[in-house]
Amino acid sequence: MFKALLSSIAALAIALPCSSTLAQDIVFGASVQLTGPVANTGRYYRDAYQLAVDKINAAGGVKIGGQSRKLALKIYDNQSDVNLSVRQYTQLVSQDKVNLLLGPFASNFALADSAVSEKYEVPMVQGGGASDQIFARGFKYIFGTLAPASNYFGSTIDMLKSLKPAPQSVALLFADDAFDVSVAEGTRPKLKQAGLNVVMDERYSTNATDFNSLLSQIKSKNVDVVLVAGHETEILNFIRQAKSLTVSPKFYSFTVGVPSEDFRKALGKDADYAFGMTAWLPSATQKDRWFGDGQKFADDYKAKFGYEPDYHAASGAADVEALVEAVEKAGSVDPKKVRDALAGIKFDSLYGPISFDAHGQIDLPQTVIQVQEGTVTAIYGESGFIKQPKYPMPPWSAR
Repeated sequence: MFKALLSSIAALAIALPCSSTLAQDIVFGASVQLTGPVANTGRYYRDAYQLAVDKINAAGGVKIGGQSRKLALKIYDNQSDVNLSVRQYTQLVSQDKVNLLLGPFASNFALADSAVSEKYEVPMVQGGGASDQIFARGFKYIFGTLAPASNYFGSTIDMLKSLKPAPQSVALLFADDAFDVSVAEGTRPKLKQAGLNVVMDERYSTNATDFNSLLSQIKSKNVDVVLVAGHETEILNFIRQAKSLTVSPKFYSFTVGVPSEDFRKALGKDADYAFGMTAWLPSATQKDRWFGDGQKFADDYKAKFGYEPDYHAASGAADVEALVEAVEKAGSVDPKKVRDALAGIKFDSLYGPISFDAHGQIDLPQTVIQVQEGTVTAIYGESGFIKQPKYPMPPWSAR
């Protein structure tokens, strides 16, 4: 209870305007999950936003018309409640009068919150929502730095076709939220085109804790490949229950969790053999105006916050950079001018090349990764195998 009280106090402190905020500061506003079921991922965005703002301010701030202006953040805790998030974004633009918006985590939040940015015509750049639905509505003020959810398993399916022994049967499981539904809708035709037999296509409730029935079906059907679209807590429950029921398909892959340090710490050796995907791994080849490169960003992030960043954090930092690049290109913080600048922006970042398509989304390739002996390992990319996967996955009793 005391810990919860401290968390609430911390969240309130973040929501309050900083005493050092000056009238001429450029204020970016956001509502982020700092408490509640998905706070573990929400913190990536808060931390990445803060690190990027601090780095840009330390380098002299934002250049407009020959003058430098500092950045400031105003962040609310939406407590993992989408309705509260919508109210907070409304407050940010209508009462707090922030200049521009950064996004929340999760597609269902971005889907709802972007309606606020569209209504008030204030640009939002977000790296937390990948659902194709977000960008299919013809909105002009929403921009996203995650690859389309419909193609999250694309590189994985390409790799499946090259595995020996060749897998035959697939189970596709997905939560009933906007992101996971988009993943499933994009994955089905790819599986069919690859000639894989989908023997299970099952939707489960978001934040589900009991996967025993689905796992029993996987076991009874002797499924080779299991693809799961869900959020990290769901994936953790799935793997723990798979071990408990001794369900060992040849291969399983998850849309989230695998790139995260917390995922590997939570599962220990049980995280081994799990596949996932990521649009970002830290590299010195990702040149960046403020951080130097992607690896230096990762080092700075770990030094400041005590845990490793994954693609959520990298995309969050790139969101801040995109807004700054657009403000400087527009020579103004006028929302409509910044919006037009975002639509035509093109720059290299710690996260990779940033440029938005006509719908406001970018499309970075997904690299297949696997946990091997506790370490995230790049396995398969655009040019094929990077390293040999550990496949088939051994039964739990043989680990």
